[in-house]
Amino acid sequence: MFTKLFNKNPQQSDNPPQDDSLLNDFEPRVVVHYGIPSTASILAFDPLQHLLAIGTLDGRIKVIGGDNIECLLISPVSAPFKHLEFLQNQGFLVSVSNENLVQVWDLEQRRLASNLQWESNISAFSVAFGTNYMYVGDEYGYFSVLKYDFEEGNIQHMPYQIPADIIADEAGIPVPDQLSIVGLLPQPCSSGKRVLIAYQNGVIILWDVNEDKAVLVRSPKDMQIKDEIIIPSASDIRRESLNTNTDDEPAEKEISALCWVSSDGSMLAVGYLDGDIILWNLPTEIAIKDQKANKSSNNAVKLKLSSGDKRLPVIVLRWSNGPHSITGGQLFVYGGDDLGSEEALTVLNLESSSGLETLKCVKRLDLTLNGYADIELIPNVGSTESSFSTLFVLTNPGQLHVYNNEFLSGLISAPDMKHAVNSVQCPVTLPTVEPYMTVAKLCLVDKDEGLQTILKKTVSASKPQLASPKTTGSPKWPVIGGFSSQINAAENIGVERIYIAGYQDGYVRIWDSTSPVFTLISVLGFQVEGTEVPGASDPISALDYYSTTSSLAVGNDRGLVHLLKFVGESENSNVHFVTEAKREEVVLNHGNGWQSTAIFSLINSPVRSLQYTFSGARVIVGHECGKAAVLDIESSSVLFLTDCLVSSSSPVVSLAMKTYIHTDTDDDHEQSGDASSSDPEKEVAFMLTEDAHVILVDSSSGNKICSRSVNPKESSAISIYLLDEKFSARELSEQNTVNSSQDSTDGKESLQSPTEPVSDSTEADVSSLSEATELWKNFVDSVILVCCEDSMFVYSTKSLIQGEPNFIHKIDLEKRCCWTTIFKKNGVESGMVIVYSTGDVEIRSLPDLRVQAETSIMSILRWNFKSKMEKTISSFGNGHISMVYGCEFAVISLFSSENDFRIPEALPRLHDKVVAEAAEAALKFSLSQKSKQTAPTGIIGGIIKGIRREKENDSTLMDETRDVLVPKLEALFSRSPFSVSDLDLNLGDDFDAPTGPIKLVVEKIEVEPTSPEPPSPNQSQLEKNDKTERDRLFEGGSAIAEPKSRTADEIKAKYRKTGTGDTAAVAIEAKDKLLERQMKLEKLKENSEELASGSENFADLAGQLKKQMENRRWWQL
Repeated sequence: MFTKLFNKNPQQSDNPPQDDSLLNDFEPRVVVHYGIPSTASILAFDPLQHLLAIGTLDGRIKVIGGDNIECLLISPVSAPFKHLEFLQNQGFLVSVSNENLVQVWDLEQRRLASNLQWESNISAFSVAFGTNYMYVGDEYGYFSVLKYDFEEGNIQHMPYQIPADIIADEAGIPVPDQLSIVGLLPQPCSSGKRVLIAYQNGVIILWDVNEDKAVLVRSPKDMQIKDEIIIPSASDIRRESLNTNTDDEPAEKEISALCWVSSDGSMLAVGYLDGDIILWNLPTEIAIKDQKANKSSNNAVKLKLSSGDKRLPVIVLRWSNGPHSITGGQLFVYGGDDLGSEEALTVLNLESSSGLETLKCVKRLDLTLNGYADIELIPNVGSTESSFSTLFVLTNPGQLHVYNNEFLSGLISAPDMKHAVNSVQCPVTLPTVEPYMTVAKLCLVDKDEGLQTILKKTVSASKPQLASPKTTGSPKWPVIGGFSSQINAAENIGVERIYIAGYQDGYVRIWDSTSPVFTLISVLGFQVEGTEVPGASDPISALDYYSTTSSLAVGNDRGLVHLLKFVGESENSNVHFVTEAKREEVVLNHGNGWQSTAIFSLINSPVRSLQYTFSGARVIVGHECGKAAVLDIESSSVLFLTDCLVSSSSPVVSLAMKTYIHTDTDDDHEQSGDASSSDPEKEVAFMLTEDAHVILVDSSSGNKICSRSVNPKESSAISIYLLDEKFSARELSEQNTVNSSQDSTDGKESLQSPTEPVSDSTEADVSSLSEATELWKNFVDSVILVCCEDSMFVYSTKSLIQGEPNFIHKIDLEKRCCWTTIFKKNGVESGMVIVYSTGDVEIRSLPDLRVQAETSIMSILRWNFKSKMEKTISSFGNGHISMVYGCEFAVISLFSSENDFRIPEALPRLHDKVVAEAAEAALKFSLSQKSKQTAPTGIIGGIIKGIRREKENDSTLMDETRDVLVPKLEALFSRSPFSVSDLDLNLGDDFDAPTGPIKLVVEKIEVEPTSPEPPSPNQSQLEKNDKTERDRLFEGGSAIAEPKSRTADEIKAKYRKTGTGDTAAVAIEAKDKLLERQMKLEKLKENSEELASGSENFADLAGQLKKQMENRRWWQL
């Protein structure tokens, strides 16, 4: 192949016109992302799907599942999130940004499903458990309801909306002009129909959506506190009596945090701006008229984490029930301690045998933090020993610390232990910081059948060992949601790519990167057992992979070079250890199929560049000191080691290879001699030093052919490329004649530099000149591209070898260039990617280097460019670029036509529909089992249990399935408050009768009387009663009668309250009766249908019993 490539007649080469259509599919997107962003600020967890979501300050959401499944969602608006919640078990995630943009994310499609811009500042937000309804509180005190419509795919603002003054009027409390809602908590066991509303001034209202009224009101003036519990330290816990009067309490006490402290919603913990924590006793069932009667003599208990007067605000409160929820649990508090105290998360173990009167704190634990962000408690489903299995603590910058219940118990017994030392770090699929990644490369794998078979076995063996990591002391890692795509197995796709990373600890890690879910397959260390190898654990500085033979070369900061080969067998082998002074054999076993072949320790200088030759038989090594070496793989020997390639001892930063063939002409034979004839094919290494010198070296002999300076400015060189032969240097030179003539003066002044001698020997100069003369005759005059920080140059190989200083084309860059690569489309070099220190990314055409497209790392990933970030950027030449930023790793695809990762088919699924259906079925079964406990036994009981529905039970967290609960909430929230449907009752004295007919009939309907009716005297009397009841129901109308039109005076006379004139009360009463009538009619219909179904079941059962009994005798009964 190379013979045909480099012996093509230059006159036959052509430079096709630039095809801008190659860049029409420029569509940058993220195809792989791992790691927690450093801007992480908020957590959310779906306990049924076992997914963890992490919101950031820059508008990104990281979703983490099990088995290395991770996903990055990016909002169009780069703003922090202040609320983040799952629509649990439904495959959707809801976020609220600081810009008050409500967004719903579709996890199955990995996209933004809908968004809604709220007009005012959202100060409180909550999702009704198990539903698609959301409660919103704003700065003006409005309580609103949102719904995500799954069919329409949008967020709907429901008609149910109540301003603060209406709620205050219903609760009978004064309200200031502007009172913001600071907390919304759906009450447990209320099926979303009761919501606790907390206002900024300390007022707490339990609002019943079903009845449109406040069923409970608490304010600082209502506090009847007799005792306070002071917990300044783990060893100092005391309960003190208070003789304060309610009048001594401030009228307003600003709320800063709140949470339920019981599973049934009977106790509430409220944190205040002054550092107090008050536990309120809230009866679960109470009416407005009974509020005063139900006020306990001790309805609140105060907790203080410090006895000082100046304390931090209570920022976060979380509660976890104990093994027996009625006896207590753990309260997690952030804040409330003395000003200036050490930042910590406080855990209080509270116990109570009979309400607040016996409440006591038995233990205190402080987890030392370093930049608190958020916490999340993961429930321990099905366990009777503890109520939570894992505590997630998010700290800055993007550190997720993990505690399980057993670990926290150990910390409580040893309170002096520190958080940072003893917490368990969240397992990461691809580590970048701990340990620190120094260099990385994304590589293609050869499709050889034998190699693929070995790789498949290695990957399959690695998956069970690496799936779902565990925390210390925890039986199971809680984040196990999602499942991987089976497309690779279904289509028998082998290992197409691997990602190789070198680390500061001297290790190399290798992942299978064929699909978007990476799998770690190898961890390679270079410590030689029994033999001291200086620098064996030094940081990795360079690496290269040769896919044809599956060989790996690794260099480190001590100058060591390790050569390895993937053989698929893990057995000890002899490794050649080569130094300048000796050569010996050592034993080194890596496992996972990798086998070391040689270790070279020649120069104590960091390896800056490594590259295999085209044949894979040799490795070119460039060092920081400016020296270079060529290593022979087969013989494990050093072919040559040069002195400093340039006088400045500048490091070798980039390498490129070119193969040429010796032509058997007489002149060439005379010039080249026998050596050239015996070695017709030669590989030339083009070495680029940091000070922009290009040195040509014969990789087989080590002879330096020539050395040229291509940029005399004080600008660091970055990379060198030899372009395909389709780019004709001759035609390109003709196209740029005008530009070259304009820049000829500057070009000659800047580029004319004497050719550096290979050595001081005159014979060496003649030999080098002769070899250079032979070389340019055999080369097709191709194009060389040199990239520097501030400019880019295009040369021809002929001019460079002959010492002609003129460039063909030059581009001055306005920004500092940090990294470059050539990309191919359809197997043809099509353009260049340039990454600048500002994070901007440009796509330029070849070879004229015109800008075709622009983007930025910030717009794609919300990353800023960091120093030395270019060392971990890599690409395998088709528009896929891998890069690392802090704790994050990403692969971006620049072109939609290049889909090597098979997006979206190969993406893992975040929402598991099987799990969702199983959870719903489990809930239905649980409810059915509850019904069985109260239903009669036997055949008759089996029939009756299908007819009558058991009444709601507030003792369970979820007493209705979603298919039952959601329609009920839909009926409630689809109306305006204090109204039924869209009917507007305005019955004041100035009522104007509408033009159309109006008929308002609200009467009482008995569906299930609580006491038995007296027996009817006779059949006629029963028929008479039925007729009377029908007349009362339809106001004397018939099924075909037209509605009777009534005047306004008739309506007022019938419904106005005598002596009150309260039109609002009349409207409320009418609304209540209408709603009651509607619900009873629906229940009557439902019971009728169930009765009919039960009758059919009974008839079927009777028929079956009849058939079974027909042939039986009386003694067989």
